[in-house]
Amino acid sequence: MTRESFDRELQDVKRKLFQVTGEVRKNLTASVKYLDNRDMQGASMIIESDEMVNLKCLEIEERCLNIIATQQPVATDLRLLFSILQITTEVERIGDYAKGIARISQKIGPGKLVKPLVDIPRMEEIAGLMLDDAIRAFTEDDEQAARKIPARDMQIDVLYNQVHRVLLTFTMEKPTNIEEIMMLDWVAHNIERVGARVVNICERVIFTVTGVSVDLN
Repeated sequence: MTRESFDRELQDVKRKLFQVTGEVRKNLTASVKYLDNRDMQGASMIIESDEMVNLKCLEIEERCLNIIATQQPVATDLRLLFSILQITTEVERIGDYAKGIARISQKIGPGKLVKPLVDIPRMEEIAGLMLDDAIRAFTEDDEQAARKIPARDMQIDVLYNQVHRVLLTFTMEKPTNIEEIMMLDWVAHNIERVGARVVNICERVIFTVTGVSVDLN
């Protein structure tokens, strides 16, 4: 394989990672929307689509491993390939969080929520935009952009703590709703973990570009 065709192969793998991340991003947003709207059919669609996301992530991993095994990548190529492998894992986990929210929505059922969603959609919006920006920074080798994104994770943490406090208070006032309240708290936890996964992606972007491992948490 010539260097030109090798570079095209690497760029194609990066493009596929960008595409599957977009699908995961849509599922994350939709999972909260369907929870809020009590859309059971929509929740089922997210659960079903996650299997395709997993298959696409597996395909990316297999292509990376095949390149490593059959070609002779230089150090910068290896950094890119290992970063793609790790970022793919992070993206797949974010997809699992979206699927988890959809499953929680199904467990709660089609009835009206015991408490309207206020901060949880805000958490998802911030996390989703962080994911968009992180994968764009990766595709563009933008180290500086990757360094700026993690600061927004603090906003998610603040909102998560607020959701947790509000739900705890609501539980004390209406203990008969404790099961649903606990599930809503778990939804917020899933989104909080999305923020942490995006921070991990940003660390991989910086490593890919500079060769230096950093801790942005």
